[in-house]
Amino acid sequence: MRKARVYRNGQFAGVLTEHNRKLYTFEYTDEWISNRNLPPISLTLPKSQKRHTSPYLFPFFFNMLTEGVNRKFQARQLKIDEADDFGMLLALSGNDRVGAVSIKEFVE
Repeated sequence: MRKARVYRNGQFAGVLTEHNRKLYTFEYTDEWISNRNLPPISLTLPKSQKRHTSPYLFPFFFNMLTEGVNRKFQARQLKIDEADDFGMLLALSGNDRVGAVSIKEFVE
């Protein structure tokens, strides 16, 4: 199991978890859910439910990854399986991201 902390504008919003390659969850923090002033991180991950489940990496997070030749190049440079979406997301999490949402590996 691998986890990532998800931030919106620098505030901790929730945890993205890869339980296995066919089960992913995103769970908002209690603080994020209870604060009406904080928006959902994505319209596809509404605050109407605290925990979201998917058989694949949520499209919102998948779209943070590069595609095509750039993805192949990054996978080679990072020595990561190109098909490992979660691994790529974690490996690239320290790099600049466009937008309000950022990811950091969850270290317990």
